[in-house]
Amino acid sequence: MELNKIEDILEKYFQGETTIAEENELKNYFSSPNVAQHLEQYKPIFGYFSQVKQQKSTQEIKTPVQESETIPLQTKKRNVAWLSIAASVVVLLGIGTYLFVSEKDAAPAVAQTELGTYDDPEEALAATQKALAMVSNNVNVGLESVHYIKEYEHSKKKIFKL
Repeated sequence: MELNKIEDILEKYFQGETTIAEENELKNYFSSPNVAQHLEQYKPIFGYFSQVKQQKSTQEIKTPVQESETIPLQTKKRNVAWLSIAASVVVLLGIGTYLFVSEKDAAPAVAQTELGTYDDPEEALAATQKALAMVSNNVNVGLESVHYIKEYEHSKKKIFKL
């Protein structure tokens, strides 16, 4: 009966559903010498806790020689000033980089506003014809694609007899 109870508690333990009392029961069972053969593999897990309790600290604690003498407690302080200076430098570098990159992007935009103006009417006519020829070529390519789609639809109607 006890073995079945231990197995149930062990299953609950590995699912993370045990109470502290049940975990103490497992520790007591696995620290005892009569552990079932098939549960021997879990003995090191729970035996660790009893071994740790028996260990003693060998580190010496130093006390002041006289009670009137006090030793100030030494703590590690972070130098907040250096940390704030480093953060400020990082922020300034980020802002500077952003402004530098945005300046590069803004310069071509100014040049683009001047592209559409021509002083000579013949030059403007040639540029307009060139632009319209390019648009016409692109539209013709698009119309060829539409022709293929119409051919596909016609073939589909023949196959499925719609």
